[in-house]
Amino acid sequence: MKLLIGDKNYSSWSMRPWLLLKHFGIAFEEVLIPLGEPGTTAAILAHAPQGSGKVPCLVDEAGLATWDSLAIAETLAERFPQHALWPRDAASRARARSVSAEMHSGFGELRSNMWMNIRASFPGMNATSGALADIARIEAIWRDCLDAHGGPFLFGEFGIADAMYAPVAMRFNTWRPALSATSSAYVERITALPAVQAWIDAARRETHAIPYQDACP
Repeated sequence: MKLLIGDKNYSSWSMRPWLLLKHFGIAFEEVLIPLGEPGTTAAILAHAPQGSGKVPCLVDEAGLATWDSLAIAETLAERFPQHALWPRDAASRARARSVSAEMHSGFGELRSNMWMNIRASFPGMNATSGALADIARIEAIWRDCLDAHGGPFLFGEFGIADAMYAPVAMRFNTWRPALSATSSAYVERITALPAVQAWIDAARRETHAIPYQDACP
């Protein structure tokens, strides 16, 4: 399989399926395509002509493309049932799917005001009322899941729900909003995962830059 991704420093969507593949030891070829360049879309379509022209995109051994981070996560869970990417318990799985989909479709204020930029440091900035409301909702999700399942991750062991929220942890490392002790400890556990550390280390080594994402008003 090939996984098409964007810059590790910026591409929160790419981070999610990459973490799942790395954490669960699923073999794949990484194809990194710098974002925001004139040839970016054409380069993606060259690998996955039937796809959306966006990353992430998973191309299987037969050339079948699956794009969108949550669709890729579902595909991996289906293809590799030996790994508990979703919780085995039906009730927990329903909740994990729900909080993952909420992350996938929501939190627009946080995305707009506190974007992912691993190399940057913008402590205390862009703490708009909308972004803070999104953060409060995220903290409530984390607290409820950790309380219900006992940690260390949202549903006990690391899975799709944690991968969906890992880029949020990267945002919190960059923007440093005020967090509860529970949320701060969860961010630390996510950040310390070997797969996450590998992603961060690679992001810091990248030289490609997207200037408007490196500047904070």
